[in-house]
This record gives sequence, structure tokens and C-alpha cells, in this order.
Amino acid sequence: MAWHVPLSDLDYGPEEEAAVVRVLRSRWLSMGPEVQAFEEQFAKMQRAKHAFAVANATAGLHLAFLSLGLGPGDEVIQPALNFVAAANMTVAVGATPVFADILSLSEPTLDPKRVERLITRRTKAVVVMHYGGNLCRMASFVNLCKERGLALIEDACHAVGATYQDPEQRPPDGVMAGSIGDISAFSFFANKNLAAGEGGMVVTNRDDVADRIKLLRSHGMTTVTWDRHQGHAASYDVLANGYNYRLDELHAALGRVQLSKLAANNERRRELARLYWDQLRCLEAQGWILPFRERPKPDPKPRDASSACHLFILVAPDSERRRRSAETLKAAGVQTSLHYPCIPDFSTFAQHGGAELEISREFSGREISLPMFPAMTKAQVQDVCKVTLCGT
Repeated sequence: MAWHVPLSDLDYGPEEEAAVVRVLRSRWLSMGPEVQAFEEQFAKMQRAKHAFAVANATAGLHLAFLSLGLGPGDEVIQPALNFVAAANMTVAVGATPVFADILSLSEPTLDPKRVERLITRRTKAVVVMHYGGNLCRMASFVNLCKERGLALIEDACHAVGATYQDPEQRPPDGVMAGSIGDISAFSFFANKNLAAGEGGMVVTNRDDVADRIKLLRSHGMTTVTWDRHQGHAASYDVLANGYNYRLDELHAALGRVQLSKLAANNERRRELARLYWDQLRCLEAQGWILPFRERPKPDPKPRDASSACHLFILVAPDSERRRRSAETLKAAGVQTSLHYPCIPDFSTFAQHGGAELEISREFSGREISLPMFPAMTKAQVQDVCKVTLCGT
């Protein structure tokens, strides 16, 4: 379908074309100098010790779980409101996902108090997900995991370039999303803020975890093809049962260009979010909710000052109103989506329960995602808002 306003679109131009040509002319396509440069540049942005480029964020989450030693008998508490990758990788390592509810319809991130109530002697880790580019209440999670001896994993797929702002300065104000917990995973899928088509990044400040990831990412081998091509090694040993989770040079080159645009594009997303909020705030009188429009008190900073604004979402007064609005927008050529169905309601995860998830389920039934991308014009936002208001 040819959308008048798509849900997302790429900010691609001559720079990306030149990057691809550069790789093709180099005649080296597998993990090599582009990947190495991308990792170094990403780690610098994150102010982190280690960044590992991987095939995708799902692979990154798998490596994160493995590097922390999660396995059979372990429980991993995580949001019921998330893309299914983290839950799938929990099962893949033999651990059990335990699903926790969100704070509220206006702040759909993981609730620290609900997480604390779910901790048992089998709990080994907590996964937080920075929904729509808006960070969880990380000070609470850092303190909780430290007190209970749990690993803290950040699903930062929505939050590349976002920073944490905390009125109590814990953790340090301005620290990057993905550099707060023990380890994090980022996504570079085609609809993400840093869009390479595929690919991801794993970030950690722990040397022991980094050593494990480096080994597992490429078949457990002590050297990779690029090392041998440069003459730095003649052979290799295999020290662990690893995986082929490498990133190739083409995606890394695209990622480097997109990384150079990230700060400006995130600021553009924040401008668009403000425009949406200004034009749609009248919906609140009709029972609609505009999540993340206000920051939790007593933080004096603007709510969007640190957000990556990956998504712009509304919560309808009820599921029927959401359905009608989505149909009206589709008829006008405006693409929308749902982020996300509640994971325990998928057939394969029904066995893992899902009691006390009232807010997550309510959110999934009422949420609607509107178009949001850096190349979006103010006129397009206005068009979407006009149709949205007509459909309510």
C-alpha cells in the first residue's frame, strides 16, 4: 500500500551511498575495519568500555544472557510489554521469563515495585526496556539489583542516543541509555533511530562479560578472518561453543553514517513530538492519554530532553475507539501500529503465566502508534493530527 504518511522512513542520502561504494571498492565484506571503527565510535558515544557489533539485537540479547551465565533453573524478570525478542532469548538459554507490569498508561515502562515483588531465590536478572526511547526509572532498578545481587540488562533497542536524567543524580545525570546496567543491546533495524537495515550493538563496562561476548560472537574462535588477513595470526583455537553473530562491513558502514546523523535526527524527533503534543493535547479532555508528555515529579527538566523519541503513541479511551481511529487513519493513507501485544498472551508464552498484568493488557488494547521519523515534515504531522482528531 502506498501510504500518504508512512509509520517510519529513512534519512538516507549520498553519504550512505558513498559508504556502500567505499566498502565495495575495498573488496572486504565480512567483519573488518568498518565494524571495528563502528564499534569504537559507538563506544565513544556511549562513554562505555566495550561495544560489540552483532548481526541484530536479538543476537545481542542472546549473547548478553549467555555472557552473564543465565541458564536452566534461572528466572529473568522482564516487561510483558515489549517486542518478543527478549522473552525468546530467555527461553533459548533455558531460563524462565517472568513477566512484570508497567507503571501506568501514561508511563508504560517497567514498574520497579512490581519487579521487586516477583523476585525469588531463582531470580538471576532483570531486563528493562526503554519504551519508545523513554528511559525506565533506572535509579530504582540499579539500587534494587545491587541490593539483591541481580544482573541488570537494558533492552535499549528504542533508546539509541537517549540519556538518563535523574533529579537525585543517581546514576550520574546524563549517562547514556545502555551504559547504566551490566549490559545492553541496541537495534539497527530499518525502523530504528539508527537504521542500517539489520544489525545491533552490545555494550558493557564489565571486562569479564566483554571477554565472553568477544569469544561467543564468532564461533568461540580465538581469532577472526580479518586478523588472519592482516597477518596477525596464522591459525586459531576454539575455546567455547559459539555462534555466528558477526556484523558485516556493509551494515557497519551504513551504521557509521547513521551514527553521525543520530544527534540531529533525535533532536528532530523531539521537535516533532512537541508538535504532536501541542496539536493533540485537546484529546485529553475526551479521555485520551498522551504518554510521556509530562515527566514524573519532582524532575524539573522537560520530559523529552533526554528521550530518543523513537515512537509517538496515544492511548485511546477504550479499545473500540482505538480500532475506529486506526481505521480512519488507514483510510486517509496514514500508517499506524501497535507497540506491543502483551507477550504472555501469545500462545507459546501462555505457560509462563501473566497474572497481575492488568495495566500492560489495558495498554495493549488501547495504544496506537502514529508516524514518527526524522524526515517527517511539519505538514505531515499536521495532516496526521487532523485525521486523528476527526477519527476520535
